[in-house]
Amino acid sequence: MSLCAPFDPLTFENTMTFSTLGLSPALLAAVRHLGHSNPTPIQQSAIAPALAGQDVLGSAQTGSGKTLAFALPLLQRLQPNTSRVRPAQALVLVPTRELATQVGEVLQALAQQLPQRVKVSIFFGGVSINPQMMGLRGGTDVVVATPGRLLDLIAHNALKLDQVHLLVLDEADRMLDLGFAEELAQLLALLPTQRQNLFFSATFNPAVQALAQTLLVDAVRVEVDADQQQPVEIIQRAITVDPPKRTQLLRHLIKQHAWARSLVFVATKFAAEIVADKLRKGGLTAEPFHGELSQGKRTQVLTDFKAERLQVVVATDVAARGLDIAGLPVVVNFDLPRSTQDYTHRIGRTGRAGEPGLAVSFVSATTQAHWRLIEKRQQVKLALESVPGFEAQEVAPPASASPDAPAGTRSGGVKGLRPSKKDKLRAAAALQTAQAAPTGKA
Repeated sequence: MSLCAPFDPLTFENTMTFSTLGLSPALLAAVRHLGHSNPTPIQQSAIAPALAGQDVLGSAQTGSGKTLAFALPLLQRLQPNTSRVRPAQALVLVPTRELATQVGEVLQALAQQLPQRVKVSIFFGGVSINPQMMGLRGGTDVVVATPGRLLDLIAHNALKLDQVHLLVLDEADRMLDLGFAEELAQLLALLPTQRQNLFFSATFNPAVQALAQTLLVDAVRVEVDADQQQPVEIIQRAITVDPPKRTQLLRHLIKQHAWARSLVFVATKFAAEIVADKLRKGGLTAEPFHGELSQGKRTQVLTDFKAERLQVVVATDVAARGLDIAGLPVVVNFDLPRSTQDYTHRIGRTGRAGEPGLAVSFVSATTQAHWRLIEKRQQVKLALESVPGFEAQEVAPPASASPDAPAGTRSGGVKGLRPSKKDKLRAAAALQTAQAAPTGKA
């Protein structure tokens, strides 16, 4: 992969509009219909080269507008099709069901405003495959899918990828974190060698870099740092509390501040169930959200949450990416995230689309070292608050090492920057995937 120099969004004027990016009048109308006025930095820098048929390597944090950055060029580059059978022309691979739904719905909303008919199909596991196979009768133009379910559909001869000329990998780092390297290798082998590749990832760990190096050809590199994105006002608070009092404190804060909706992050599926149950017993409408729930249940929880029929969703990190909940006022780190990158993704669920947000983290005596490292990596320093009636009584254990010591030698157990054994295995798997995959561009 050879890369052009990274694009600097700050060289663009703040008054830049979508009309300067080379989009068709129909897509410009579709963007206006969805309520978007000016492009975000990632959209400013990625849309034009993608429209020109170049490969794009995009890096930007959650909430930066990556979906439109690839959705608009994808739709404009579709070839007109008047035949009865519609071969898939574009494929968007995503790591989670929720992200598949979100991306697919954006593409469908844009496509509805186009003069020609464009069929967008969304596929993910956890639900019956039969309705999805029925929906592919007559073919489709655009496929948005998780890797496992897409392979199932191909195995059932419901779909072929031999005419796909545009591939999008969205949240590539998350895809590799979830162990999709083998599935990616199988899917890439089924794609035409000559195609365009749009590769988006919030982070570029060794596994992602290995995949990008072999997958992309003469790619335009787009990097948007956090301080280059549209200003987002997220107030961050850290509150000291002993672990047994966290649920009572959470309930107190929700009632005291009249939070209409709160997304609460915990470490495990078991904790999600327990905390949600305790909140319900305390008079709040709350539901857990984790990977072992059926797809129907997960969809219902999100629908009720967005419609404000639920006050609290208690979630594992399955909800840290891919969820776009308009006007979500509060995110609570009931359990601190293991990695500082997950902290960024968690709090990014609030403060979206220019609206203010609040992120609250519960810090106990045993997690103070962990919290200090998160502060350092996030370049923030927050005063540890104490809520009357919930003052922490526990004392922090002696630190076994400095906050910069490798993971496993310091208290807190936060994931360090040095590659772990697991990181190295992922990188090796991604490299094998990349070496086995055909490359090229349309």
